[in-house]
Amino acid sequence: MTLVQDHRPAGTDQRDRFVAAMGNAATGVTVVATDGPGGRCAQTVSAMCSVSADPPSLLVCVNERSPLIEAVRRNGVFSVNVLDTGQAHVADSFAGRSAAGRPYDFGCADWETGRTGAPVLAQAAAAFECVLERDTAQGTHRVLLGHAVASTPGSGAPLLYHARAYGAHRPITPPGATAPGSATVNEETAR
Repeated sequence: MTLVQDHRPAGTDQRDRFVAAMGNAATGVTVVATDGPGGRCAQTVSAMCSVSADPPSLLVCVNERSPLIEAVRRNGVFSVNVLDTGQAHVADSFAGRSAAGRPYDFGCADWETGRTGAPVLAQAAAAFECVLERDTAQGTHRVLLGHAVASTPGSGAPLLYHARAYGAHRPITPPGATAPGSATVNEETAR
């Protein structure tokens, strides 16, 4: 049996179903930022994932029309800032829909200059400073692969995005297990 892949462009129905299905995937919310000869620029990005711990590397996917792409190429560095649940306003600002102030305004939060020169968001749930390793085209987006030269875990909980809304992680208790912080029958009768 021979399998042949169909590489024709997806029809509107297939594309719409894909977008709807992806809306059911919960993702973390990040702001990818850069600074250097190519300018200071940042954008909200939900497509980010770890690639490897050896060497530490991650990837982000950014629309090819974003000015962030050219700035990262010219600067050769970028940071990935995992937003905390209290930083939804930062996500909105760098997505171009700021409720207060100007969109894409670094004044919406406190930033530090990282080891690479890229801006790093203060109080982020996590931050990664990367050197650009590879820039690959995939459809309407660019996949930026970065070598993480510095990683900073924060103490807050990460902001999540699902079904076109922000949210927060809520642990679930597996069947038969006791929820954290709750007493079991034996603990209660022992009191």
